[in-house]
Amino acid sequence: MGYCDFVKGLGDDTSNPHKYYHDKEYGFALSDDNDLFERLVLEINQAGLSWSTILNKRENFRKAYDNFIIETVAAYQQDKIDELLQDKGIIRNKLKVNAAIYNAQQIVLLQREFGSFKKWLDIQEFETLDQAVKLFKKHFKFVGGEIVNEFLMSTGYLPGAHSKDCPIYKEIENSNA
Repeated sequence: MGYCDFVKGLGDDTSNPHKYYHDKEYGFALSDDNDLFERLVLEINQAGLSWSTILNKRENFRKAYDNFIIETVAAYQQDKIDELLQDKGIIRNKLKVNAAIYNAQQIVLLQREFGSFKKWLDIQEFETLDQAVKLFKKHFKFVGGEIVNEFLMSTGYLPGAHSKDCPIYKEIENSNA
C-alpha cells in the first residue's frame, strides 16, 4: 500500500505537520462545531498561500482566535480586529479576518436554527461542488470553489481526501462505517 502522492515524499518524519495532518485529520469527520469552524477559517486563510504556511501558523491561529470558540469570535469588536491585523503570527488579511468573524456570526445563527453547525452540514446534500459553493456563498463570506471543496473534503463530507490505495483511506472508511 502506498500513501497519497501528497505525502509520499515526506518520509517517516512524524513531526512534519503535513504527515500528521494527512494521517490524523484530513478526511476524518469532525463532530465539534468549534473544530469545524477552525477548519473553515484555516481553509479561508490558505487561499493564495501554501498549506504549509497555514499548518506552521496553526497554533498562532488558535491563540489569536481564542481557540476558535465560535461565540467568542462572533462577538469580536473593532479592537480585536485591529489586534488580529497586527498579529504577525497569523495571516493579516483584512478580508480574511472579517470573514472569520462574519462566518462565526452566521454559524451562531445556524446553531440556533439547527442545534449545531454539524447538524446543519449533516442535512445538506452535497451532490455537486457547484451546489455546495452556492449554499456556502448564501451563508458565508470568502468561500469560493476551492475553499468549499477543501473544507468539505477535509471534514469528510466529500470523497477524495485520500487515494484508494492509501492506508488512511481504509481507516476513514472504517471509522465512518
